[in-house]
Amino acid sequence: MLQQIKWLWDAMDKKYHKFHILAIVISVFTCVLLLVNPALSQRLIDDVIMPQNPEPLIPLLLIMLGVKVAREGLRYLMVVLLEKDAQNVIYNLRCSLFEKLQYNDMRFFDQHRAGDLMTRMSADLDWCRHFLSYIDYRIIDAACTFLFAGIYLAWVNWKLTVLLLLVTPVLMLITKFFSAHVRPRFVAMRDRLSDMNAAAQENIAGNRVVKAFAREDYEEKRFEEKSHAFMNSHLHINKLWLTFFPLIELLANGMMLITVFVGGVFIIRGELTPGEMAIFTSLSWALSNPMRELGNLLNDLQRFSTSAQKVMELQLGKPSIHDEKGAVDHKNVKGDIEFQGVSYEVEGKKILEDISFHVKPGQTVAIMGPTGSGKTTMIHLLARFYDVTGGSILVDGCDVKRWKLQQLRGGIGTATQDVFLFSDTVEGNVAFGDQDLSMDEVQDFARRAAADEFVRHLPEGYDTIIGERGVGLSGGQRQRIALARAMAVRPGILIMDDTTSAVDSETEQYIQEQLRELPYPCTKWIIAQRISSMRDADLILVLRDGKIAERGTHEELLRQKGYYWETYRLQYGLDEEGTQREGA
Repeated sequence: MLQQIKWLWDAMDKKYHKFHILAIVISVFTCVLLLVNPALSQRLIDDVIMPQNPEPLIPLLLIMLGVKVAREGLRYLMVVLLEKDAQNVIYNLRCSLFEKLQYNDMRFFDQHRAGDLMTRMSADLDWCRHFLSYIDYRIIDAACTFLFAGIYLAWVNWKLTVLLLLVTPVLMLITKFFSAHVRPRFVAMRDRLSDMNAAAQENIAGNRVVKAFAREDYEEKRFEEKSHAFMNSHLHINKLWLTFFPLIELLANGMMLITVFVGGVFIIRGELTPGEMAIFTSLSWALSNPMRELGNLLNDLQRFSTSAQKVMELQLGKPSIHDEKGAVDHKNVKGDIEFQGVSYEVEGKKILEDISFHVKPGQTVAIMGPTGSGKTTMIHLLARFYDVTGGSILVDGCDVKRWKLQQLRGGIGTATQDVFLFSDTVEGNVAFGDQDLSMDEVQDFARRAAADEFVRHLPEGYDTIIGERGVGLSGGQRQRIALARAMAVRPGILIMDDTTSAVDSETEQYIQEQLRELPYPCTKWIIAQRISSMRDADLILVLRDGKIAERGTHEELLRQKGYYWETYRLQYGLDEEGTQREGA
């Protein structure tokens, strides 16, 4: 708990530290002011009402009113300061977490669901804010109120005070029992919340698939199950709290009964004046209420602790892929690529094994192979989304582990089959990798990707908002905008992962021609199943089971009569002898 509080304190800008300390000092001072009016009430009874002396009445009432107004004014200032500090911390943490997400590696996102990350960025952060703006000052408030009231009441009549304080150890034992049992339940409840958010996020992101398969009822039932689990975990905590709360209330009311009964006896025996009795009836709540609040505060503390731990894990966690010490500076990526005995495995399962080849700057390498053969994994290793488990990958003669990540990835333009477009204009999407592009340049790259013509027919042309993930565009249109985006960064290495799978043959041929005429030197990496997409490549690799099964140029691979030849024969309607089949 202390570690989490220190972490929050460090997240606050230093200039706000003094405001938070001032707010806590105000809280302590207002606890002292709580004692003033009961003391004045004692004088009101013993010096005004009992002797029927009206002279001090008005001054006493005015002082009591002034104290009340001053206390409420100070409390208002305290809340404003605390909320301002809390919002500063949450702002800093939210920005820090978002920055952390930007630089986390692919393995991190493989292991964490989007719904869980959103919960950490929202609900968990809000509990951190709640601690700073409410929980911490309420704990100090309760402790100071109990301490100051106890000391003052003991000064008035220590015997009655001791009797009242005898109840507090029982309250402490009940509170400790509650605290020990509630924490694991809060952890479970928070996990159920994360599951529910993840289910909702997946459904929203995949709504088209849900509708395509008419699985609305299934998804509704699935979400209901997650929501029901969250509700049950919430109810379990409330049930525990409702078991604990009546005991606190009973003991708190017992303190009031002790005050009335024993105080009355003391007045009869002359050990207590009516005014002093008024002090006890006014301040007995100051001994019981902190204990009554303790359950709520412990409840909130446990929720804060659970949430803060999740946020800390995200903020303090270190990505496994990062700039190595002594990483070399490179002005740009020239495009020389060499795989030297590269292997990659995940949890003991081999994905790639002993991959070796070399591509010179400006050349084109094409990768073909069955689904799951490791084609896309090679791209991820080249851009260092993952690290190889064996061998090495050199870019421009330097191991990618010795490159600075920003420089390496900034020199690689990628267009994949699974296109993600942002909720922005067409121009904004094309210029995503280079915000300094002029409109003429944006249009030129869109033309090279065969996108310019259809973009000009959109309602607002390049200023058309295309919606999240390119809603409103066809698959081929989205692919072409993604290709234009990849070209627009003028990369030293241009990767196209099934980029033209959703376009017609004529458009594909046009794009191939434009790729050969790019206005900058570029090594092209093509992953495709269409022979027409790769037949002009300088090197074609056929992967099978994570290994290079065939390599060579188009003509060389045809002569090998392997997987490439079979794919070529099927796509061009040839028989086993290589002649055109009838009707093909």
